Amino acid sequence: MAAKSLSQACDALSSKLSKPVSMVYNPLNYAWEVHNHYLTKYGELGAKTILLGMNPGPWGMGQTGVPFGDVDKTISYLGLQGEVKQPPRLHKKRPVIGLDSTRNEVSGTRLWSIIEEMFGSAELSHQKLFVVNHCPLLMFDDNGKNLTPDKLSGTAAKDLLSLCDQHLRDVVEILDAKKVIGVGAYAEKQAKKALIGIDIEIERIPHPSPASPFSNRNGGADWRDAVRNTLSDL
Repeated sequence: MAAKSLSQACDALSSKLSKPVSMVYNPLNYAWEVHNHYLTKYGELGAKTILLGMNPGPWGMGQTGVPFGDVDKTISYLGLQGEVKQPPRLHKKRPVIGLDSTRNEVSGTRLWSIIEEMFGSAELSHQKLFVVNHCPLLMFDDNGKNLTPDKLSGTAAKDLLSLCDQHLRDVVEILDAKKVIGVGAYAEKQAKKALIGIDIEIERIPHPSPASPFSNRNGGADWRDAVRNTLSDL
């Protein structure tokens, strides 16, 4: 399975990542049951479009193992379940509570909500699209600050991103995908780099992060309109 192979390869590199990375969580390990439930439940419904995220958020995939996996949406919309264990090393500021977490991930709430609004049930939406993160690792500095892949440097970081590029190519092949839509500029950039020479359409939607002024503008209405404009022809 492509996800398990990626997880194992990332584990071999994670300890070699240089500062500012201090601690690494791999949700494909400790939340594998939920992630695998997502793959097996929705991975063969015919989706030809990949929605590509960057890497896990602490309160999304970091808790559930599902890309943009806000706990409420993971349970109520996606209908997923499974045991969520603990990373080998845990930062005191970054607990893993799993599916019992009561904290929402805004990005995940926004993304899965508009998917539900546009396409209906999770079974119907996954006939159109499948959500994947480019990098599966959640990374923190000494103070527990979340580090995104664009903040990495060094040889191990380059090797990590190369692994993630190959995984994206594998997923495109497995799904016979015709389009990749980056959730944010970074994901679009990585898709264009990873998929050079492959006949596939690449677009992007604005990232739903609460740190993005655009995603918050007009109560989120401008962001939702932008997403609808891109996803309406799926």
